[in-house]
Amino acid sequence: MKITYFTRGTTLDETIVAGPQHRFSHKELYLFNIRRKLWYNYFIVTFKNGVYMKNIQNKWIRGAIPALLLHCSIGTVYCWSIFSQEIANYIGFSKGAVEWAFSFAIFFLGMSAAFLGGLVEKNIHKSSLIASITFALGMAGTGFFIWYGGKCMQEGQPSVLALIGIYVSYGFIMGIGLGTGYLSPVKTLMLWFKDKKGLATGLAVAGFGAAKAIASPIMQAMLDKMGPTGIFKMFYILAAVYFVMMMLGHFMLAKPEGWVEPQKKTKEEGIIASLKTEPIASYIGIWLMFYINITCGLAIISQEKMIVKCIGLGGAIGIISTISALFNAGGRLGFSAWADKMKDRNTVYKMIFTLSIVSTLIVLLSKGIANGYGNIAAIIFVLALIFIVNAGYGGGFSNVPTLLSDHYGMGNISAIHGITLSAWAFAGLTGNQMASAIVNHTGEFIDIAGVKANPAGYQNVLIVTTILYAVAMALSCFLVRPMKKKNAE
Repeated sequence: MKITYFTRGTTLDETIVAGPQHRFSHKELYLFNIRRKLWYNYFIVTFKNGVYMKNIQNKWIRGAIPALLLHCSIGTVYCWSIFSQEIANYIGFSKGAVEWAFSFAIFFLGMSAAFLGGLVEKNIHKSSLIASITFALGMAGTGFFIWYGGKCMQEGQPSVLALIGIYVSYGFIMGIGLGTGYLSPVKTLMLWFKDKKGLATGLAVAGFGAAKAIASPIMQAMLDKMGPTGIFKMFYILAAVYFVMMMLGHFMLAKPEGWVEPQKKTKEEGIIASLKTEPIASYIGIWLMFYINITCGLAIISQEKMIVKCIGLGGAIGIISTISALFNAGGRLGFSAWADKMKDRNTVYKMIFTLSIVSTLIVLLSKGIANGYGNIAAIIFVLALIFIVNAGYGGGFSNVPTLLSDHYGMGNISAIHGITLSAWAFAGLTGNQMASAIVNHTGEFIDIAGVKANPAGYQNVLIVTTILYAVAMALSCFLVRPMKKKNAE
């Protein structure tokens, strides 16, 4: 047998070979172990820093696939409605109290994106690592506080600490992971796919939208299989799975080799200077129409389940929810890819708002929700509304980074996009709550096929969203200026 090892002072190619009769001294064995550890550390550091990966300059491996790994993980935040009632029952609080965890998650998604956009601009590896750790940690923490709340319930006393812990874990900690994870791959994709920026960002953001459709049946199966205590165990399992997925995305994600990100920028190159290249009213218009589209989307989507029950399709809620999630993902990909062929990407928003206004008006004028039970035409109108709103909701997200890049260039796009996502933060707090307030304070709850529902209240939600969509259309037409070709190129 021959043993090959390195001694002090040798190069990577120099070795000493010992035959079977050679007796190693303690010093030789010590040096052998040292060199073996150095080789091990060399390969680990090499992999970690992407020395070998740098040789792979492929837009799918370094851009699209890692973006999907990140977005398909963090997009499961929208699965909250699948298990929120189980959490409420397990820890002894109302569903309304538990629902605030989701609102906080969306709020801190937007705020972390706004405040950490500069970090993403400078170092996507650091930001994607932060996203991987905080998202997994927040999910595991949610599982722990659900377990703690269940333990307190067994002792006969609901724990406020458990509820606050869920808010902090799912809302704040996971929210940071959501914001940084959402932003990290977007600019990278636009750099890799310069000629098809919309298609690239749409593909990644579609992963965020499709995550619910993919993960929901898996989560439901886990809950059914693991029994009463499965709710907190599921969070532990998901934390581990998504940590692995996001870390893979973290290691693979990289900007094109030729792109050098300036670490320090002069005042003339900063975010404010970029925004001032166009009238500030134009950016305000983009922010407001983005906010309104999210608010209206959340208002209608949050009532989707009850609206479907009102038209007599309660038994098909699962199928309709999956289809609407696919429309959400399809809108992200379809509208953004379509925008690549348009002279001005703002045209996509005009299309989204037009379709949304027309579909809501048809349901309002036909009283589709109130008269939908057993009425085929009304059912078609209502389902069309749900699918169109989902598609427009998703399309609004995928088009905003490319619209911003067309107006303000690529230099500060991550930071500007992050600030714009603050609209998502505020919409996350207002959309659902606005719809709930309208439903709870207008109309009347009646019995429909054994279910208490408020068809008039849901119709009133559509009145408000129609008005808001009209305001967004006006902003798109009169406040958002057509893009400047010098920025788009």
